[in-house]
Amino acid sequence: MIDFSPMRDGDVSFIDYAAQAKLGAAELRTLSDESIDFLLGLIDGLSDADIVFTPEDPEADDPFAVEGEESIGWNFGHLIAHVTASSEEGAALSSLLARGVPASERPRYETPWRDMTTVVHVRQRLEESQRMRNAYLETWPDAPLLDVLRVVSERFTARFGDMNAPAAFLFALSHEVGHYEQIEEVRRQALAARATAG
Repeated sequence: MIDFSPMRDGDVSFIDYAAQAKLGAAELRTLSDESIDFLLGLIDGLSDADIVFTPEDPEADDPFAVEGEESIGWNFGHLIAHVTASSEEGAALSSLLARGVPASERPRYETPWRDMTTVVHVRQRLEESQRMRNAYLETWPDAPLLDVLRVVSERFTARFGDMNAPAAFLFALSHEVGHYEQIEEVRRQALAARATAG
């Protein structure tokens, strides 16, 4: 996986990185597939109980959560529901922008995390997300319109730069990759708790 830290740190914008690296639909698909493969690999060895295990997370702070859940640790299923929703949103935006539609709304849907209760659910969600992301990339025209930008706030643009089709996809993927460490920690805690209990 590429190193997203220069983009996250503001050293280079997502749009500039995508242009310099010549990231088209095929390259973005490869990166997305690599991320899905990594996340699928983290399922190996997990049980259904591990998927719903509530981890300790002293930094948990979600102001958008329903009342009473703002500071709960996110379980494995919750995290997969969250990161796949963001990556699909970025893929959907990239499709619109590549075809000349200056998107202003957020085409986002997140699978209810409480429905993610088994290894089968998580695997199905990841494979479904892969299919959906790749399908959005298939909608890119042969000559994508790279000068069409997402309509976002000045604050967003100041922080992350303009967002064209490749940048929108890459930005969402960077969010997913940014959660790797958290997902790995939840997996570690779940396996440790199971070993202790057994």
